[in-house]
Amino acid sequence: MADNKLYEILGVSRTASESEIKRNYHKLAKEYHPDKNPAAGDRFKEISYAYEVLSDPKKRQTYDKFGLKGLQEGGQGGGFPPEDFLGHFFSDMFGMGGGGRGRGRARGEDTIHPLKVSLEDMYVGKTAKLQLSKNVICGPCKGVGGKPGSVVCCRDCHGQGIKVSYQQIGPNMTRQFQTRCPTCQGQGETINDKDKCSKCKGKKVLNEIKILEVHVEKGMKENQKIFFRGEGDQQPDTQPGDVIIVLQQKSHDVFKRTGDDLLMEREISLTEALCGFEFVVKHLDGRDLLVRHLPGEVIKPGDLKGIQGEGMPQYKNPFEKGNLYIKFDVTFPENNFASEEQLKKIESILPPRPAFVMPTGEDVEEVNMMEYTASERSRGREEAYASDDDENMHAGPGVQCAHQ
Repeated sequence: MADNKLYEILGVSRTASESEIKRNYHKLAKEYHPDKNPAAGDRFKEISYAYEVLSDPKKRQTYDKFGLKGLQEGGQGGGFPPEDFLGHFFSDMFGMGGGGRGRGRARGEDTIHPLKVSLEDMYVGKTAKLQLSKNVICGPCKGVGGKPGSVVCCRDCHGQGIKVSYQQIGPNMTRQFQTRCPTCQGQGETINDKDKCSKCKGKKVLNEIKILEVHVEKGMKENQKIFFRGEGDQQPDTQPGDVIIVLQQKSHDVFKRTGDDLLMEREISLTEALCGFEFVVKHLDGRDLLVRHLPGEVIKPGDLKGIQGEGMPQYKNPFEKGNLYIKFDVTFPENNFASEEQLKKIESILPPRPAFVMPTGEDVEEVNMMEYTASERSRGREEAYASDDDENMHAGPGVQCAHQ
């Protein structure tokens, strides 16, 4: 039977063209790249190896004819069964195992640190120093925990680190459960106190402080991750995890960020809205932007104006920037701000009022307007509900007034 494993990894058929193989590889590599999908490291390595073979005409021909086993035998000597070859390849090439066909080293957990940064930091870039406390392999004992030969297999768990217990739960029925071995604390091995390393006291690791320089690049965004590969806690026979810095943007007094755009709000007077204005905006890099609006070009409440190229720089392309948008709110003058004569002059300048025709007849009634606040609206609703309750109370339960 033909070996199709590498084709299946890339999601293509055996007859796929070079361009189709390349296209699918780029699609999968983008999806499973460790920077974007840290948990998919093994999957990414499989994809990379499959592409390495299938994009090389000579290797692909050998693979099509002999499969993984023939490819390995022809290329490296020795032999591994097809089902073992990928595992062996990755263990050997990427440091996931100790050699031979043994299992790869376990990978330690990633360490995640939030880093608060200002909008100014994301605009101009910044290098921040982060103090990190981490475990490192003990130097004097080289991670053994004691003198050479002092580490022995735990007699209680036989090196497994766990103990299996059984519990009778009924006739001919038992329950099996596992617990961490209390003798070796799950380590699978023990060291006599007198033989323990004087530096790490048998723990195999020491705690040290390390300073990481975190480069916040221009245009980085909220929750963006910065990876320090292999800088996580160290443990014997374990591949260190990564330190992952997660950016957290502080709120800003003036600007709000939307993607690569910036938004700010500006309050102007009615005079400015009608007759023009000038004001200065202090930008995130310290520049003063002079914003000018010509007289006669009316600004209405809620209007949004844009300034091209004054938004945030694009990540990895800082010379391209988004836009800065200004949302305007117009403040109207207080009552009785002008005399009757002044109001007539203002009215003569403004567009004319709509024509008003006074209705005639006995049903015409003139009313007065008053200020109506939110609290008064709430009180009005309460009075209305109370009135409804009174009517229902007088009518009695289930009794409705008959319409005459």
